[in-house]
Amino acid sequence: MDLRKLKTLIDLVSESNISELEITEAEGKVRIVKGGEPAPIQYVQAMAAPAAAASASAAAAAVPMAAAEAAPAGHAIKSPMVGTFYRSSSPGAAAFVEIGSKVNEGDTVCIVEAMKILNEIEADKSGTVTQILGDNGQAVEYGQPLFIIE
Repeated sequence: MDLRKLKTLIDLVSESNISELEITEAEGKVRIVKGGEPAPIQYVQAMAAPAAAASASAAAAAVPMAAAEAAPAGHAIKSPMVGTFYRSSSPGAAAFVEIGSKVNEGDTVCIVEAMKILNEIEADKSGTVTQILGDNGQAVEYGQPLFIIE
């Protein structure tokens, strides 16, 4: 499902008297539940994020310029959101792409789970996958490169 469409649905639910909305389409199923107060774990994650960002920027500042210039060549497919990176649709399934896989623009290359919603990430350019930068089941940040395509 398109991210703009998903955001529109979330906005509609939050502005209406509806407490729950579930939509099933060919691409998948989305369930939006309007809740009262957010769970305490969300506050813990929000507080931990600035500390992680500060330590990440400190680590980035410690990297020599030569290492920063050695960025991977090719086109990077980046994460459009913060979430958990998955290379396949389920734990036992084959990965969407491997190194050397040819992808066309619009092909699904991975899934990023955010707020219990599985978002299929599509290639924004055709080419051959030369590097896989994300680790299966690991957290990814907005704008973080996941794949390199040439």
